[in-house]
Amino acid sequence: MNLDPNTTKYMIRAKISADGIVEKPDVVGAIFGQTEGLLGEELDLRDLQKSSRIGRIEVDITATKGHAEGEVLIPSSLDQVETAILAASLETIDRVGPCRAKIEVLAIEDVRMTKRTRIVDRAKELLTRLLESSKSTSDDLTEAVRQSVQVQDILTYGPERLPAGPNIEDSDAIIVVEGRNDVINLLKAGIKNAIAVEGTNVPKTIMDLSKERVVTAFVDGDRGGELILKELMQVGEIDFIARAPQNMEVEQLTHKQITKCLRNKVPAEQGADIITKAPTPDKEDRVAMGERPQRSEEPRERRRDDRRDDRRDNRRDERRDDKREEPAEPRDDSPERRLPKREDLPKREEPPRKAKKQLTPEQEIYLKTLQELTGSSKAKLVGPDNALLEEVAVRDLAEKLKGEPAEKIKTVVFDGIVTQRLVDLAAEKKIGNLVGSKMGNVTKKANEVSVWTKADLE
Repeated sequence: MNLDPNTTKYMIRAKISADGIVEKPDVVGAIFGQTEGLLGEELDLRDLQKSSRIGRIEVDITATKGHAEGEVLIPSSLDQVETAILAASLETIDRVGPCRAKIEVLAIEDVRMTKRTRIVDRAKELLTRLLESSKSTSDDLTEAVRQSVQVQDILTYGPERLPAGPNIEDSDAIIVVEGRNDVINLLKAGIKNAIAVEGTNVPKTIMDLSKERVVTAFVDGDRGGELILKELMQVGEIDFIARAPQNMEVEQLTHKQITKCLRNKVPAEQGADIITKAPTPDKEDRVAMGERPQRSEEPRERRRDDRRDDRRDNRRDERRDDKREEPAEPRDDSPERRLPKREDLPKREEPPRKAKKQLTPEQEIYLKTLQELTGSSKAKLVGPDNALLEEVAVRDLAEKLKGEPAEKIKTVVFDGIVTQRLVDLAAEKKIGNLVGSKMGNVTKKANEVSVWTKADLE
């Protein structure tokens, strides 16, 4: 329907039904005839149409088996009150031609809202083009625009709806990461061919892609990253391996760190050998895998004592050598001249052992449940009576919590990372306890939500 821009602010949309066969002129005639004089001279339809305050009345009606039904559209430039009165008057019509009829107003639509929506969509399109062609001298502005566009470019791929970059469809080489936040962080660094496995169970989409593309597995520098890497090596065809620095996650890396890790990627065969030979790679292997070499865990005091003992033994050996070169003298075995034996030296004190954490009965249950879920990528929802409500996949946990009524769930135990989004959802749904494998980038904690990780409970 073509609308006159001079007459249309609102659109009256009504439904008409008649007990007989009627046509468009019959309906229009009934509207003008049966509302004439009903609303006074100011709202007379004929006068309003002559002054262009009411547009052309459109009727779309069809008749089947002796019964007619259709839709009536009346554009209006009156104000809201007058338009509503005019719409209500339509429902007083009870006959169309010789047939009994009924008109029901379905809605009064604000045509300007539709125009505003179209304006906003067009403005977004124009702004996107402007930002793409802009060559601003401000580095901050350029970076802000780039990140905004890149994050918006994230899409879902495959039947599992895996988070992926916009170039995943056409790129010959892809980067496989652990989660959605990893894909977003790579997008911020300008890398648009990443896809996430979303858990330890590698989806079939990743398996199929590994047979067709050159695949680089880019995993976290922790135990979880090693497990996912082993799984990828078993079920997929991985070509290269890159790892984040020790105890860091891909989503936490800066642009420079991401570039360095990918530059230091190694062939999959070499990476497999490193994983198989030893659980703790040596310094050269850690550097090749993009990890930071770890400092010795031995206490500083013990290393200092060992060095002191070595120096004392060296001095003792030097004195013995000097004595061999001097003329033999009568041996003096008096206690004052005897060198102290090793066992006579004062023993070094061992560092105190770490005391075992004292857990409450509920915390012990949480730890046991978390240990049972390790490696499953699943979550258990527990009600106020400590009864198991449901078990869901970690990837569906956020959506599940959104749909649950408040105070239905008391505790969530899951094999995954505690994120800011989950903490906010737990606070919103009044969930008292959140128990995960490890802590993510949580900057704002809720006082009403108790958060524990595996490290807190063990």
